[in-house]
Amino acid sequence: MTGYRRRSILRSAAGASVLASGALPSPAVHAQAKSPYDGITINASCFQTTYYEYLKTYLPQFQEKTGIKVNFTMQAFPVYNQRTDLELSTRGSAIDVCNVTFIYSGRWIGAGWFTNLDTFTKDPKYTPAQWAPEDFVGGAQSAMQNAKGETFGYTWEAGAMILGASRFDLIEKAGLALPKTFDELIKVCDAVHNKEGVAAFTADKLHHWNWIPYLMGMGGAVFKAPPDNLTPTLDTPQAARSAEWYANLLMKYGPDGILSYSDDQSMRSQMSGRANIRTQAITWMVPLAKHAESTVQKTVRYGLMPAGPDGNFPGSNSHGLGIPAGSKKKEAAWEFIKWALSKETISMIVEKHGYPSVCRLSVIKSPEFKQVLTLNGQDVASLFLEVLQLGGKTGYMKYRTVPVYPQVGDKINKAIERIATKQQAAPESLKQAQAEAIQDLQKAGIKIDL
Repeated sequence: MTGYRRRSILRSAAGASVLASGALPSPAVHAQAKSPYDGITINASCFQTTYYEYLKTYLPQFQEKTGIKVNFTMQAFPVYNQRTDLELSTRGSAIDVCNVTFIYSGRWIGAGWFTNLDTFTKDPKYTPAQWAPEDFVGGAQSAMQNAKGETFGYTWEAGAMILGASRFDLIEKAGLALPKTFDELIKVCDAVHNKEGVAAFTADKLHHWNWIPYLMGMGGAVFKAPPDNLTPTLDTPQAARSAEWYANLLMKYGPDGILSYSDDQSMRSQMSGRANIRTQAITWMVPLAKHAESTVQKTVRYGLMPAGPDGNFPGSNSHGLGIPAGSKKKEAAWEFIKWALSKETISMIVEKHGYPSVCRLSVIKSPEFKQVLTLNGQDVASLFLEVLQLGGKTGYMKYRTVPVYPQVGDKINKAIERIATKQQAAPESLKQAQAEAIQDLQKAGIKIDL
């Protein structure tokens, strides 16, 4: 990374110091013992999502407790991943703690770009027993470990893809129910599209996440047999049929500009009542019922991801917090992770904000969790657990944690865009994506079946 880029990241982090700026009130009764970290400032970086939005409001509490100031920056998902990948690859010291992104976890951890956190959790000097690293859901944590079982991140999100209909009342008026199959999804969209000015469907531009359940549901796959055989399988008839179907779903039933939507923009199209149905991780669905700005709190309804002819494959992922290998403030960074992912902090965010995608079993099993995930009278906690169980049964999400997935995912994004904008027909676009993906994988030394 150039010096200019690293200085840019640092300036960006400093510009976000509103999250940790301002004088904190002194203890009212008696002075606390001075923290060994008093006066230390760490740089934290992540992509924009609701958990971090909630977490940042409590940073003054963390500073008061530890004496550590946090420059906390959030960026759009693709921007964050691109910049962080570059920074990590240089083993630079600009970032002290950051998000370990699911699709990059294999690459980042496998390359040795993150710190082994077992050195902290197994030392009582750094981590008390009650912090309980074993409390994190094993399936979610698996993406944060290397082949030896060593841990390089702790998860804050167990993402479970569900369906959310912000204007279920329009579906009811049409005499229909939430769609349970791909065919029913199209039927519902046909019936409600542009009723009361509401687009029937919405999504964001990360097609390498959103499209894959539809690809698998129609009998397709990204790779032949991940993680052992990473030969791409994007040029199959099943993939072409699915891609054309999905592109049509976006363009026929989506709001104007849908191909440029970020996660947040897609969520807000539902919250404002401009769009109805979305299939996405539960984290983006809860605000429809909970967010103060939501206009659809009384009309939203939730269901499982619709199933295709070949089955139901809702996306299931996990993101974590880790410490870059190049950080010069690893102990202070661990203090931040320890606080951000403690039982107390997670429980507080669940209770106060209704955050759903937690990874600690003790929180998931609590009555409070079920209570906050009762949304508009519906038990959404059961949907969350059902998706996690589906993902764990067959291991169909293995395609996404292989180190080469980001390169292939980029080709998928571009292929779907070409199809949606009619630059290419689906077979030709996916044939191009297949060839480009194979070329990238061969450059990375991956053996491909030809």
